[in-house]
Amino acid sequence: MEGRGSGPYFDPDFDFLVERINPRVCIDNESCEDCTLVKVDSANRNGILLEMVQLLTDLDLVISKSYISSDGGWLMDVFHIGDRLGNKLTDPDLIRYIQQSLVSGQKGARSADEVTTCLGKLVGPGQLASEHAAVEITATDRPGLLSEIAAVLAELHCHVACAQAWTHNSCAAVILYVIDEPTRRPIADADRLAHVEQQVDSVVGAHHEPGERRRVKVSGPMPGRVHMERRLHQLMYEEGDYETGPPPPPANGDQFADANLEARRDNVLFLWSPSSSSSTVLRTRASIDSWKERGYTVVNIQSRDRPKLLFDTVCTLTDMKYVVYHAAVGSRGPLAVQEYYVRRMDGCTLDTESERQKVSRCLVAAVERRACHGLRLDISTRDRRGLLSDITRVLRENGLSLTMAECATREERAVGTFYVTDASGGGNVDPKSMEAVREELGESVTLVVRAGGWGCAKSNCSTSSSTTLSPSLSTSSVDGDRSRIMTSLGSSLGSLLWSHIERLSSNFGSIRS
Repeated sequence: MEGRGSGPYFDPDFDFLVERINPRVCIDNESCEDCTLVKVDSANRNGILLEMVQLLTDLDLVISKSYISSDGGWLMDVFHIGDRLGNKLTDPDLIRYIQQSLVSGQKGARSADEVTTCLGKLVGPGQLASEHAAVEITATDRPGLLSEIAAVLAELHCHVACAQAWTHNSCAAVILYVIDEPTRRPIADADRLAHVEQQVDSVVGAHHEPGERRRVKVSGPMPGRVHMERRLHQLMYEEGDYETGPPPPPANGDQFADANLEARRDNVLFLWSPSSSSSTVLRTRASIDSWKERGYTVVNIQSRDRPKLLFDTVCTLTDMKYVVYHAAVGSRGPLAVQEYYVRRMDGCTLDTESERQKVSRCLVAAVERRACHGLRLDISTRDRRGLLSDITRVLRENGLSLTMAECATREERAVGTFYVTDASGGGNVDPKSMEAVREELGESVTLVVRAGGWGCAKSNCSTSSSTTLSPSLSTSSVDGDRSRIMTSLGSSLGSLLWSHIERLSSNFGSIRS
């Protein structure tokens, strides 16, 4: 008795409690034949859902389905994922990176190393965002805008290491990460940064009409800089691109049947042409309702399925200060369905009609900002001074207008994806224009013409034998109904919720994120 009572007492449940507080990340390659399940069981905190979705998206992974539950201070999330080539996750370095990154915010967790994605992109902590100066621009969209910005940066000996440009509702948002061209080192001198900002602002404002809004900001290397694509959403939101046009139509169940009928008529899933009648069927819709018994606002979004869709909606809800407590996303045919159970940061629901209208507009804008219009051009070549300026100039001089652009340097090479239309914004790109672009870029530049990018069925240009369609990674159908989702989302946490989530996971099709 004396010896047994002399030592400290340890609660046998303490270790289990500590394990529950720290994230448990399970990578499951056995439960599903065509995807990997990433299961996260952890104490909840503000913004963690966006961090997880952002991590998986940055790794060039496709989130095909997701089930979210985070009531009572705990989260239990399931992501069905595969890589962009349609494969399960088998690379041990990638699996280790995901596990380490998902727990990196916890005390004592080791930071993840860099990893290469299936598309050859290097991903790791502090990549680009913190090490480079950033040029942010919002302005009224016009032909040649990116070309002029790239040209003035080249004249100022600023080399573009990474850039993205979005256009939506006559608004343009551009972010470029730049370094000093001669030394290839970060630009930190305040006077030089101010001079670059002044010169870029002069170019952006040269063709602006009086009263048109524009914003140019240049900042030096900054630790903890906001993720580039999240920042683009924020810039577009600040520019008010969601305010244009009538309110979005409400989500409805009949759209499932219409979308499936259209897909069967064309005899191909996940392929959509802007010129076809399916553009009316697949119009982005949003509805906001109340579930008063549980104290939630229920957000429903229906849209065309595409990559990074989940990131865009979760990003927008987070930046608008709404907390996602539960969610279920999936698709039927070409139609993606997302359902979120949310409250404001103060715990209140969305009770006023004006607030609901604003949230609906913002979510529809978030979905449509990344919708790709026009012909897709994939370009790869050896990196050199003024490359982005030269490529965008060639496109502009041949009557092509950019609707979206993304480019980056990878070691000694530069890769980019550009979506172009004719100068009027129409989808019919003259094949002669593409031949001229190919000739002017030269043999050192690899140019692949693809048919419209995500979800577009038909090409308007036949100048390249490399023209291909983007692969579909989603083929299943949605069998679940709202009552079953609401029942499972209202269940208590623990093994019962896991059984509900995994049962639901076999009933939903895929949403490409």
